[in-house]
Amino acid sequence: MKLKDKIILWSRLKSPWILHFNTGACNGCDIEIVDALTPKYDVERFGLVLKATPRHADVLVVSGPVTRQQAKRLKRIYDQMPEPKFVLAIGACACSGGVFDGCYSVVGGLDKVIPVSAYIPGCPVRPEAIIDGVVKLIGALESGSKKKVEAK
Repeated sequence: MKLKDKIILWSRLKSPWILHFNTGACNGCDIEIVDALTPKYDVERFGLVLKATPRHADVLVVSGPVTRQQAKRLKRIYDQMPEPKFVLAIGACACSGGVFDGCYSVVGGLDKVIPVSAYIPGCPVRPEAIIDGVVKLIGALESGSKKKVEAK
């Protein structure tokens, strides 16, 4: 690995900027995601910063089941993110469709539309689980592992 590539990898691991996208959740997971970003949990110590544009984000944080209406938008946002990019499926709905799986307007889990780097199950997910999932994702990236990450 070249020195330039090592520096880029180091900077991405030390300051992952995130973009939050709700695909139609009940807001339970959204509230927990916002709670994880508050000073109480201080995720900025890991370098996590919430960004409003996909062009500046490294990690796409998605909550809610993927609906037919949101699938194209979600794919477009994913395509606008620079490489390397990572996706976190937050909550049971994003992981598998949750209680909405099988509904006429729900495609299913997030992995039906875009590749997922880490699954963080729960209904709703606790902020501690979100932080644990992000730390495990960063740890897997540092070790060079390409396997899926699942937080508890």
